Amino acid sequence: MLFYTNIKIKTREQGMPRPQKFKPGVYKHFKGELFLALFLAKHSETEEDMVIYVGLYDKTKGQIWARPVDMFMGYKEFEDGTKVKRFEFIRER
Repeated sequence: MLFYTNIKIKTREQGMPRPQKFKPGVYKHFKGELFLALFLAKHSETEEDMVIYVGLYDKTKGQIWARPVDMFMGYKEFEDGTKVKRFEFIRER
């Protein structure tokens, strides 16, 4: 199995914090739920890096998800302009 763990993510906007690196582990979503990010995979059509992760809370426990790495490591912007990390690293597995 191939793991990509030191991918630097470029921010798209001025004034955003330093780019973050993806690493496998437990992440907290901005809404409060916990997820286990397993590894990066390549999208079969675009070759875009995708984070493969699984929910650790009751509603989605065991459900497998995929999200572009720049979105996973990026920020969620609200209507009022407030920005928060979409996922925040909590700990290794």
